[in-house]
Amino acid sequence: MINYNTLIPEHVRTLPASGIRKFFDLLDNMKDVTALTVGQPDFITPWHIREAAIESLERGKTYYTSNAGLIEARREIARYMKRRFDLTYAPENEILMTVGGSEAIDIAVRALVAPGDEVIIPEPCFVCYAPIVTLAGGIPIHLPLSAKNKFKLTPEELSSVLTDKTKLLILPFPNNPTGAIMEKEELEAIAALVRDTNIAILSDEIYAELTYGKAHTSIASIEGMRERTVIVGGFSKAYAMTGWRLGYTLAPQAITSGMYKIHQYAIMCAPTQSQFAAIEALKNGDADIEEMKAEYDRRRHYILKGLAEIGLECFAPEGAFYVFPKIAGFGLSSEEFCEKLLYEHRVAIVPGTAFGDCGEGFARISYAYSVPHITKALEGIADFVKTLRKPL
Repeated sequence: MINYNTLIPEHVRTLPASGIRKFFDLLDNMKDVTALTVGQPDFITPWHIREAAIESLERGKTYYTSNAGLIEARREIARYMKRRFDLTYAPENEILMTVGGSEAIDIAVRALVAPGDEVIIPEPCFVCYAPIVTLAGGIPIHLPLSAKNKFKLTPEELSSVLTDKTKLLILPFPNNPTGAIMEKEELEAIAALVRDTNIAILSDEIYAELTYGKAHTSIASIEGMRERTVIVGGFSKAYAMTGWRLGYTLAPQAITSGMYKIHQYAIMCAPTQSQFAAIEALKNGDADIEEMKAEYDRRRHYILKGLAEIGLECFAPEGAFYVFPKIAGFGLSSEEFCEKLLYEHRVAIVPGTAFGDCGEGFARISYAYSVPHITKALEGIADFVKTLRKPL
């Protein structure tokens, strides 16, 4: 009889399941739940973008594209990056179309990290980084960030974990789950620590278009950083295109070449119709971005006001579409708080520990939902908190 414990490698068997999906699975058999769990825009992909994909189908453009993606799409990404962020990349050999931002992160790590290399991962952060590093044979170095610093990465924190084995620094800003951003002067301080090293940077900028009051700055724009940085971008958040599964990488040719080979053997190419949709989004989607961002900003103010009225302390996010309120002080762990809220008041939010151990005492709430939906959830949270504050 086959022994799966020896058949399946230990590093795969022991890989933890996504904390987000683990909690989300609790909703499967429950009815009448108001969920603020998923980082998915509630907008439908704008019609002109959908229409471009439909037209490509009607014209029979159902073939493979080149491994790197349609050259027209890569050229539009180059124009977009120059127009929006003043960054210059060559579409021929420095831009690669991927199956979502997730594949982009995966191939960047695999192209750069060898077994035993250390990868610094500031937390709280999205759930995929550490498992991907582990699968590549690297060593995740979990670096807790602090609410007192607005969940930004400081040079003091970074310098405390730098070693001669450090190979890669992940910069997950604007941040999921906290909504923190890094401004230019803050990135310059980080750049000063790595400029004279052989450390690479993976800058996950999937939420680059969703900043409020302050324009996004990429670390690749800072002196000495472009040559060592892989930017991960995509269409899911800015254009409400989650199901289209399309992302991209921007990196120097030497790094792109390595990612290209991994992508070539594992994926072949990104979805063709999604690439035609992306061309239209990049050409004519700036107004869509601004319209959706204005609505997210309205919801951001609304949910912060609601949490304040409930009495839950919350850092005011400056990017993405999440809040990360403090839920400590009730005698419950983050997971217990969220489970009781779900079962007793039919409101679903995500425990902060899904994003790293330092998320204990916090919870992530997505405001990529309508105001009526957010209102109903806040009412349930308020009722739950009142029960926790009642004297025994």
